[in-house]
Amino acid sequence: MDRLEDIVNRWLWREDFWLPPGVTWKDIAEGTSDGSRHPVPRDLLISFPLALGFIALRFVFERVVALPLSRRLGVRDRVRLHITPVPKLEAFYLQKKKTEPSQEDLQALVKLCGLSERQIQSWLRRRRIQDRPANSRKFSEASWRFGFYLIIFSAGLISLIHTPWFWDHRECWSGYPAQAVAEAQYWYYIIELSFYLSLLLCVSVDIKRKDFQEQIIHHIATIFLIAFSYCANYVRVGTLVMLVHDSSDFLLESAKMFNYAGWRKTCDALFVVFAAVFLVTRLIVFPFRIVYTAVVDSLIVFSPYPGYYFFNGLLLVLQALHIFWAWLILRMVHKFVFLGKVERDERSDDESEPDEDDEVGEEEERSWEQKKGALNSKLASLANNCVLNNLTNQRQKMNCRTPKER
Repeated sequence: MDRLEDIVNRWLWREDFWLPPGVTWKDIAEGTSDGSRHPVPRDLLISFPLALGFIALRFVFERVVALPLSRRLGVRDRVRLHITPVPKLEAFYLQKKKTEPSQEDLQALVKLCGLSERQIQSWLRRRRIQDRPANSRKFSEASWRFGFYLIIFSAGLISLIHTPWFWDHRECWSGYPAQAVAEAQYWYYIIELSFYLSLLLCVSVDIKRKDFQEQIIHHIATIFLIAFSYCANYVRVGTLVMLVHDSSDFLLESAKMFNYAGWRKTCDALFVVFAAVFLVTRLIVFPFRIVYTAVVDSLIVFSPYPGYYFFNGLLLVLQALHIFWAWLILRMVHKFVFLGKVERDERSDDESEPDEDDEVGEEEERSWEQKKGALNSKLASLANNCVLNNLTNQRQKMNCRTPKER
């Protein structure tokens, strides 16, 4: 076992890459020889079974807690129109789910299925609507994330508020690399890493959102950031990064929950609070305090090395994502100010589903059917009125005639 660990340390955890010049793994261990915990790369292996445990816990939570809660809060799923199964159209839909059929495809389907182009377009539109996630499912996902972010933020704040580096970020490098890791900080790291691993493993079955690619980049960057900062004993900086991110995430998820439940005023109020916290923490605190201390203050302790560029590069990737999401949030704030309400969550809750034109087309088709029925009924009543008028006129003429003429 020791030999295997030596091989891993030699090829994967190379000291000249992960640690500053002149610092070894033994230096980190010896600096905390008083019995307190010190970072060891193998500690992170426990996050993999914990990630599977999070997935199982989420499965139970969404069905036992989230779904009953959604019914209590008044979450209603939209009624889906039933469509007649057409195997050939179903095969075409599964093959080209995300794209609109071209004119050549429509002509080929007309010959293949014996339906008109309008009927085929209507069938495909209704089929796309059937694939849209229900509000109860979206509520369940949001409530799971809300519960985790609220608990982990509260625990992280309690464990860090009395530490010196929470108030003075230059303390992140005091005594480096011989910095002991408290038990609460160790579990803070492990739980956060396990949760983001579970999110990455579930990304293929979760609801795909408008910023799907950005979310994937964010999860991967966060996982590498947590793993590297623990192994290189950047734990103090890492805890601050996680706390800053958790401070606004639970507000966003709570706003989503009330949005799905139809509580518009509560959703709007929570969104305003979320937007303020997000813009302050992600555009002010994160770059000017945390990134600054990682890029500038750290150079007082050691000179730049490969791990230094790797760590700060990940921080800058996160900051670029923050700017992208801040732009979407500011667009929503503009809508909120000038329209008086938040129409949708452009940051991450606008699912990458079929275009809204499909829904509009469906509504137009319904209204056309309703108008057609109303027009037919009016024509029928008009025809009846005409028949009655003719009979009435004939009677009046008969009555006006003289008996001789009769």
